Amino acid sequence: MKGLFWMVVFGFVLTAAGIVWYVLRKFKERQLAEEARMASFLAASAGKARLVEALPSPPPAVVAPAGDGLAQQKLLFEAAHKAGEAGEPALAIQLYARLLARYPASAFGAQARAAVEALKKKLVKA
Repeated sequence: MKGLFWMVVFGFVLTAAGIVWYVLRKFKERQLAEEARMASFLAASAGKARLVEALPSPPPAVVAPAGDGLAQQKLLFEAAHKAGEAGEPALAIQLYARLLARYPASAFGAQARAAVEALKKKLVKA
């Protein structure tokens, strides 16, 4: 009877030790995965920061006559620029294309074309 008791105690101790070992192993794996995700996030954030620095900044506001649509051009350009900054290169390219299609002789044309080229390169990488 004593032998059976000690076998049960020994089994309990082994089971408890196994559970502790399993929990610690899983905890370490989760920590490593978290560190890898953080490193990946920081690397991606640094890459986006460099891309944002490379994109041309929108020009300062220009006062224009009421009939030439400069306000709509500026809104389209700013929306496309913000979409590019937000990590939506396809949407930004569409907005730049809409700007260039509606206003081919736009004051924002050169900057929009340059931004489209930069965003196309970004799409190719992804």
